[in-house]
Amino acid sequence: MTGKALLIGNSDGIGLVTTKFLLKQGWEVVGISKSKSSIQDPSYRHILANVQDDHYLTKLHSIINNKEPIDLCIYCAGIGEILDITNMKKEVDIFNVNLLGMVKTVSCVIPFMVNRGKGHFIGLSSVADELLSPEAPSYHASKAGFSNYLEGLALALRPKGVYISNVRFGFVDTKMAKGDVKPFIMGVDKAAQHLISCIKKKPIRYTAPRIVIPLLKFRKMMFKLSTL
Repeated sequence: MTGKALLIGNSDGIGLVTTKFLLKQGWEVVGISKSKSSIQDPSYRHILANVQDDHYLTKLHSIINNKEPIDLCIYCAGIGEILDITNMKKEVDIFNVNLLGMVKTVSCVIPFMVNRGKGHFIGLSSVADELLSPEAPSYHASKAGFSNYLEGLALALRPKGVYISNVRFGFVDTKMAKGDVKPFIMGVDKAAQHLISCIKKKPIRYTAPRIVIPLLKFRKMMFKLSTL
């Protein structure tokens, strides 16, 4: 399958590699990010915009209203910082990018997909969505909201012919990967391959690497025991 894809936050990391994979497969791709793109390809168009900007939705609508509809949208944008209780401005930014930016994108893209009776939206979440964190509570909480919203939306939209996939990664070797311990860290190429697999299979939830699933259950159990 090929068509027209829209990627949000694709100037580096997983989004950049996924864009390159899609172009090789014959997709026409539009990318939106706050930074310039290194990609030079006749099938690629790049738009500079930050999901926190007031004009983000305006730029998004200019793409969606094009005569060539969007078949696939992947929301890759995300930020994360360690909590600084002396200056909490970044906490607001994290929720704006990780959660509200995705919801704004969905609010623009999904109605057009529903009208066509087809389309696929993929959001990049994290296994952090299941865990509490005193070190980065905003990141974990924003991803919890991200996953919960997308998976609920997926159930609502499947009868309409529109697919939603919530992709939950563990540590991926990007600038987002913070902390001294990064178990089972995955390269960006491997992460992008997982996304390509999701385009084909269209699962509601996709977690990678799968080995982190039992570890999450163990950590949650230990946390409950420690709070008794």
